[in-house]
Amino acid sequence: MTMSSAPSGLDSPPALRCARMVIAAFAFIMANLSSTAALAAVASGEVMHLSGTLSVVRADGGMFVLGQKSGVFPGDVLLTQKDSYAQINFTDGSSMTMRPLTQIKLDAYSYLPEKPAEDNAFFRLLKGGMRTVTGLIGKRGNQDAYRIGTTTATIGIRGSIGDTMACAPSCDGVVKGGETLDPGTHHETITGVYTMQIGDKLTVIEEGHSGFSNGLDIKVTLGSIGGGKVDLHLPTGGGLKGAAGCK
Repeated sequence: MTMSSAPSGLDSPPALRCARMVIAAFAFIMANLSSTAALAAVASGEVMHLSGTLSVVRADGGMFVLGQKSGVFPGDVLLTQKDSYAQINFTDGSSMTMRPLTQIKLDAYSYLPEKPAEDNAFFRLLKGGMRTVTGLIGKRGNQDAYRIGTTTATIGIRGSIGDTMACAPSCDGVVKGGETLDPGTHHETITGVYTMQIGDKLTVIEEGHSGFSNGLDIKVTLGSIGGGKVDLHLPTGGGLKGAAGCK
């Protein structure tokens, strides 16, 4: 006759219930620690003005819709929808205004008031358009610390206000007349000086001039993007009244 062995202590129902409770408590503690760490993270910038819809894909894959006063962090991919504008102010005093149908990745951002040598801001304009107003990054230390990257060029800033467009392949819906722009990177310097670079080739774009790069060459012309045929004016109402750099 075969006799069944007595259950071990870990196999008994009370022991299993106890083990499950321990595991659940541990998971709860770890989840709370993770949430606390996320809350403790210091935002690089804040949504100051918003008209329409602005969403974000976080570095961990989470997707959210942002509102006024929402924070943005390094690694974020920010996206505006049709007819949507968003102005984001950063801790160094700079700001950027995103145009409709725009995607920007905050590849890197570092600003510590006591450590100017560590200043760094690199925004990757994946598609669409943005207006930049510079702050302390790029002014108090390394002048190349503030950059905008696209698939066809890198834009450098020397304490300025400017419009940058990445038509990939089109800027239709981004600005009025954007459908007429050639595929590539367009930039207009409103005040100050910007640079446009491909590899080792660096070109200065002074105030009142525009630059274009298709990834192979850089062309600089006097006047606005598209020869003045493209309307780059930002709205002054709908939550963007007083947006920095509006003309």
